[in-house]
Amino acid sequence: MTNVEIINDRPAIRIPDKRRSEMDAPNAWNLLEIGDTGTYRRTVTDADIRLFAGATGDTNPYHFDDIYAERGRFGKRIAHGMLVTGYISTVLGTILPGVGTIYLDQKIRFNKPVFIGDTITAVAEVLDIREDKPIVTLRTDCINQHGVKVVEGKAVVLVEYVDVENSAP
Repeated sequence: MTNVEIINDRPAIRIPDKRRSEMDAPNAWNLLEIGDTGTYRRTVTDADIRLFAGATGDTNPYHFDDIYAERGRFGKRIAHGMLVTGYISTVLGTILPGVGTIYLDQKIRFNKPVFIGDTITAVAEVLDIREDKPIVTLRTDCINQHGVKVVEGKAVVLVEYVDVENSAP
């Protein structure tokens, strides 16, 4: 069971070293505290869009039809908004808070379109940790290669580190 500790008069969650993701920096911290940030960067490809549509069934012509998209408000094909927000999920589930994170809530605002070839950086920042249980609130944004915030939001997650090495099968 994951517990919240009070360290320097603020709630924090101790992260077992063995539960850190391989995506973490070599100097990975072992406390989750208010103000901590994590990022994930990816360049959107046509293959990403096609794979996402295959998994979800979303074949909107804005994502696939060059002529349709050229005549629309953005002038060219755009990535699925939920594909881009998936990068936030990557941060939360593998980097910060990391392995053992379970989504409880996500508020999202789509500010600008994302195009094939855009490099998106998903950023999560810990805003709050409940003192009574390991529930964490984070700012969740996606920023393109021009520094434009294309998605902004807030997530609430449960942090649960499971000890699989010391449990019975």
